[in-house]
Amino acid sequence: MVGGTVVKKRLNGSKIFDIINVIILGLLGIVCLYPLVYVFACSVSNGQAVDAGKVLLLPKGFNLESYKQVLSDKLFWSSYANTLYFTVLGSLFSMVVSTPAAYVLSKKRFGSRKLINIILSFTMWFTPGFIPLYLNYTALGATNNRFMILISFGIQAFYIILLRNYFEAVPIELEESSMIDGANDFICFIKVYLPLSKPALATVWLYYAMSRWNGYFWSTILIKDMKKIPLQVYLKQKIIDQALVSEYASSIAGQQYSYNTIIYALVFCSIVPVLIVFPYIQKFFVKGVMVGSVKG
Repeated sequence: MVGGTVVKKRLNGSKIFDIINVIILGLLGIVCLYPLVYVFACSVSNGQAVDAGKVLLLPKGFNLESYKQVLSDKLFWSSYANTLYFTVLGSLFSMVVSTPAAYVLSKKRFGSRKLINIILSFTMWFTPGFIPLYLNYTALGATNNRFMILISFGIQAFYIILLRNYFEAVPIELEESSMIDGANDFICFIKVYLPLSKPALATVWLYYAMSRWNGYFWSTILIKDMKKIPLQVYLKQKIIDQALVSEYASSIAGQQYSYNTIIYALVFCSIVPVLIVFPYIQKFFVKGVMVGSVKG
């Protein structure tokens, strides 16, 4: 009887704990989701309502004029194409370079493994500084050169270490059995390690892709040709450039949209691809965030 009472109390306590968790996570979800809803609501609202601060959750004076203005700008499309170029090809190049490097460094039989791992870790904590990096990139011809910028920022040591730790957790018996069947290192890498490492690969690819998609600082420094700037630089210029603010203010007087609604439309357009892609790789991402934390 006493034991049943204790179990019942534990079950009740567990239910209360679950309810509290749901409430807290629900509130956090609302906090995270609200900015996105707010940006979209402002982007499709009347410009005067947005400027007056009347839009909080639902659109007021629904219209798509801001999106028409954004999509009619040729520079918007060129910057979007440049961002897709950096993101798709850049993340692909990063994965092609990082994944084999991580595989090699995960093998204890590789003679220089310890030395290269030390050098790799060293680059994470010690950097030459902004000016030497800038001089190095300009010497490599990265100024106004999209391809050189793409390969100059091709890899990050931290992501190689993540993949290395995941490869080390793959049972060595799988590799040994493949070797017995006549497979070499390349075949083991392609047919054994890569299929078993999809969560880690998806996670690292997402990190690379997001860093490319949000790339702003070095693009601002190295790219001077307006036709080659990525979307984030274009967005920054629209927000900060006071000349553009004055130009928009004089050209949109009396219209359904305003300078602010155009900025909101730009911001929403910049996050649409992320909203589309993330749900498809979420199942891998949930597993991959634990990469390297536990090794079998």
